[in-house]
Amino acid sequence: MAERIEVLLTEKEVDKRIQEIGDQISRDYAGKSVHLVCVLKGGSFFMCELAKRITVPVSIDFMSVSSYGGDTKSSGVVRIVKDLDESLKDKHVIVIEDIVDSGRTLSYLLDMLQSRGPQDVKLCTLLDKPERRVVEVKVDYKGFEIPDEFVVGYGLDYDQKYRNLPYIGMVKFD
Repeated sequence: MAERIEVLLTEKEVDKRIQEIGDQISRDYAGKSVHLVCVLKGGSFFMCELAKRITVPVSIDFMSVSSYGGDTKSSGVVRIVKDLDESLKDKHVIVIEDIVDSGRTLSYLLDMLQSRGPQDVKLCTLLDKPERRVVEVKVDYKGFEIPDEFVVGYGLDYDQKYRNLPYIGMVKFD
């Protein structure tokens, strides 16, 4: 079965929205610094572009979590694959995600990060699929709300392909 990619959000639309989010974060944290925590692998493309557009001081760290194991459905058990390198104590933390889907993993992750003593923890995602939500999570900065479609590009993959697309596409199977 061959797949094809249909454009959902153009590169221009994505770039414009990332600039708007960067501007908003810069206003919200004026006079402060922010610590971006990127959820790997998908969030890395979005975080790099967003960080370039934030005008307050930015530090970054990376985290990798898994709730899928070798399956395509979440097991509900969150496993930290790569933890943070730096302490979050007294920092303004913004967790950067590529997409918020069921909310299970992020709910666990946000609670765990909050327990590490930051001043605050916010969530920023490029894409949000609220109709798939099983556990409620507060999204503080949202790029786009999208329908329940399988999407790729800007860090999101299908079988480790298409992460490098500069736009958001929907995977369609012929």
